[in-house]
Amino acid sequence: MSYTGDVRVGGGSDLRVLDHVEIRKLAVGPMENNAYLLTCRHDGAQLLVDAADEAEGLVELVREGSGAGRLDVVVTTHRHPDHTRALRSLVAVTGATVAVGAADADAVEASTDVPVGTRLRHGDVVTFGHVTLDVIELRGHTPGSIALAYTEPAHATGPEAVPGRVHLFTGDSLFPGGVGATRGNADHFAQLIDDVTSRVFAVFDDRTWVYPGHGLDTTLGAERPSLDEWRARGW
Repeated sequence: MSYTGDVRVGGGSDLRVLDHVEIRKLAVGPMENNAYLLTCRHDGAQLLVDAADEAEGLVELVREGSGAGRLDVVVTTHRHPDHTRALRSLVAVTGATVAVGAADADAVEASTDVPVGTRLRHGDVVTFGHVTLDVIELRGHTPGSIALAYTEPAHATGPEAVPGRVHLFTGDSLFPGGVGATRGNADHFAQLIDDVTSRVFAVFDDRTWVYPGHGLDTTLGAERPSLDEWRARGW
C-alpha cells in the first residue's frame, strides 16, 4: 500500500519509499505526537525528527530502518516537552547526536540533560548519509522552532517519486487548517504567520508534502487558499 500518513498511537508505522530516502511515521504518547525516521537508502544512515515519547517504540522504529539500530542524529523541532520526552533515553541507547534550533537549544538541554551538538539556524543544512535537509526557522510557536525540507532529485523515478517535490517536516508550526498555537500572543502569531508565508508558501510549490508534529499530513496546495483567513482570525 502507498503512504497515507494516517497513524495512531499503539499502531504501527507508515512507510514512504523514495529514490534516496525512506520516511517512516509513528504516532506516540498521550498527545499523539508524530515522530519521523528518515533512512538514507545508499548507506543506511538515519535521522529522527522529534524523539517525542515512548522510547522503546522509537527504538523499534529505528530498527525498522536499520537492523543494527543505527541512528546518526535526532533533530528536535522545538523545545516543548511533548517533543523531547524520549530524547535522553533514545540518545543513551543509540549514541545519536542532537540538533535543535539555536534559540531553543538551552531549554532542551536544561529539560532533558542531553547536550545539543548542533544549534541550527535559518539557512543551515543537516546531512546524514547522502541526504541533505534544509533548515527553516519558523519562529512564533517557540523562539527556536524549525522545519526541515527534503527535495526529491530532478531525476527521481521510483513508484512514489515526484521529481522536485519537497517534503517538509514542520513540527508544531504548520498543520492542516492553520499554524501552530501562540497562546493568544499577537506578536508571536504575527511572527509565525509571516515566517510561514514568506519562508514556506512563497518558496515551495503546491506539491509540497507537509509532515506535522501531530495528526494527519497535508500539502501546501490544500492549505494555501486559507492563508488570508488564518491571518485575519489571528490563530
